[in-house]
Amino acid sequence: MSRVTHLFGLGLAAVLLAAAGTGAQELSALARLAPDQSSVESRGAVAKIRLGISQPVPWRVRLLADPPRLILDVREVDWTGMSEVALNGPAVIAARAGVFRPGWSRLVLELSAPHAIRIAEMATTGEGAMIRIDLAPTDPESFARAAARPEPQDWALPEPSQMPEPAVRGNGQIVVVLDPGHGGIDPGAERGDLTEAGLMLTFARELKEHLLRDGRFSVVMTREEDVFVPLEARVSIARAAEADVFLSLHADALAEGEAQGATVYTLSAEASDEAAAALAERHDRDDLLAGVDLSGQDDLVAEILMDMARTETDPRTRRLAEAVMATIKAAELRIHRNPVQSAGFSVLKSPDIPSVLLEVGFLSSSRDLKRLNDPEWRARMAEAIRLGLIEWVTEDASLGDLRAP
Repeated sequence: MSRVTHLFGLGLAAVLLAAAGTGAQELSALARLAPDQSSVESRGAVAKIRLGISQPVPWRVRLLADPPRLILDVREVDWTGMSEVALNGPAVIAARAGVFRPGWSRLVLELSAPHAIRIAEMATTGEGAMIRIDLAPTDPESFARAAARPEPQDWALPEPSQMPEPAVRGNGQIVVVLDPGHGGIDPGAERGDLTEAGLMLTFARELKEHLLRDGRFSVVMTREEDVFVPLEARVSIARAAEADVFLSLHADALAEGEAQGATVYTLSAEASDEAAAALAERHDRDDLLAGVDLSGQDDLVAEILMDMARTETDPRTRRLAEAVMATIKAAELRIHRNPVQSAGFSVLKSPDIPSVLLEVGFLSSSRDLKRLNDPEWRARMAEAIRLGLIEWVTEDASLGDLRAP
């Protein structure tokens, strides 16, 4: 759920992609290009690039020279179908896409002349996410300065296996994994000097304290500071912690329209089908299901076993989403007009851990932004979530799924 408004200009020589087309990649494809929602066209002197993808992902955009080109690096986007997107207008004369390095893909747009980046942002849409880039002609000297900027020292593309060590499971406690969205090179949505990554890290720390003071919960954080943690690593942290529940925290920005209030997402049924194959391909097989070794199984067997796990987990996840939203509403905190939804977020794809994604609010809403900056409001939200978890745990225990608190 990213919206990036700052740009990285690199003077290092780019390694252009060996494949000139947009064929199959060595990726599990966290997101896929939607050619019918994508366009490259000129309006007057401004070139407008619109790239629809199936879900938000970490990304960066920059300029390079000799020849002038725009470089878009993204976390696991399958660019198949980019050849179907017409390059209308004089600014963009060629497009190439492929794997940049393990876990990352790259789109290279060759420019006819020096251009400056006017707008670069990613925002969510009803169908997934939209990358918006506007280019305007500039003089060669200004372009050369932008393309020659040194790479920021804090930029790193970590290997998928890199992740923080989880805490030890509490004795007899309910293990909650809190996942502050984004972090490090991926700031998420931005509004002025505020970022989704920073706001959610602050809120996650406060929520952790609420849960620990309760005494019935043990809490593991997917990140304790402003660092980038790959999406699949967040799931692996939950697996290693033997989590009873996974709660991913976000504060999104919308590409269009107006929205405000809290929203809870669960994994959609359609996404579940694709998730099994992606997980079987990507993760260590003994990391997929607690107590079940899939290392000797082929993809079909692994998918069947994970589907069986979801058959049991999905109702529990739905009850979790409804319990949390009910206590948020009872606390008279603002909720979205459609407060419980489903989507294909990769971070929710653990087959046997009830997992929800909570949009605490929307940075694109000035009212939500004011709330997110209010410590008293955040404390009320944290307390509502704690009560929702207790209600869910109690109901789950009564149904024989989980030990009582």
